[in-house]
Amino acid sequence: MIYSSEVQNMCPVAKGAYHGPAPIPEEGKWVQAKEIKDISGFTHGVGWCAPQQGACKLSLNIKDGIIEEALVETLGCTGMTHSAAMAGEILIGKTILEALNTDLVCDAINTAMRELFLQIVYGRSQTAFSEGGLAIGASLEDLGKGLCGQVGTIFATKAKGPRYLSLTEGYITRLALNADNEICGYEFVHIGKMMDWIKGGMDANAALEKAKGHYGQFDNAAKYIDPRKE
Repeated sequence: MIYSSEVQNMCPVAKGAYHGPAPIPEEGKWVQAKEIKDISGFTHGVGWCAPQQGACKLSLNIKDGIIEEALVETLGCTGMTHSAAMAGEILIGKTILEALNTDLVCDAINTAMRELFLQIVYGRSQTAFSEGGLAIGASLEDLGKGLCGQVGTIFATKAKGPRYLSLTEGYITRLALNADNEICGYEFVHIGKMMDWIKGGMDANAALEKAKGHYGQFDNAAKYIDPRKE
């Protein structure tokens, strides 16, 4: 340690009691976090790249400062999916400090990691008041049955109006229009369920029909259109 001459010439003054950092809530406990290994919790966050052409939703399950589980979901840029694949390999097993200072390939994923780091070290986690936290694998529940990302995709123009392409239920195959050409319902295919049935040996066309469903006033529509072609 190097001290300036000004400091060397100062007389010592006691600074008084040391009370440590303010406790933060972690998995049902109040913790005075002093080191990375003191941090535990399950948390989500969203990041974006500099040109804001893509975004990442990142979910981490952290135990004793180590990332034990990661769910990486990306949107908006074709290269981000491959970045997510690499980030999935990079993140697990690292401390949250290592992960914060690791190139996660895509700026949106890097930014998401930064936002999660801030949340978790301040005690803002989904499991702040949940005793024992969540089991490893908890983030898969966000994907629902079939383990498909929840991405809403809607395209619209002033000239031709809106087109629903993907919603929570799945891939939209047909839009139902009423007599005024307003959307009154839609038909969808749950891709995750369909693929599970096909992998189980069901004929692809049969699985497609079985995985279909509809929402709204679909049965009584005046007209049906394919949102990708019509």
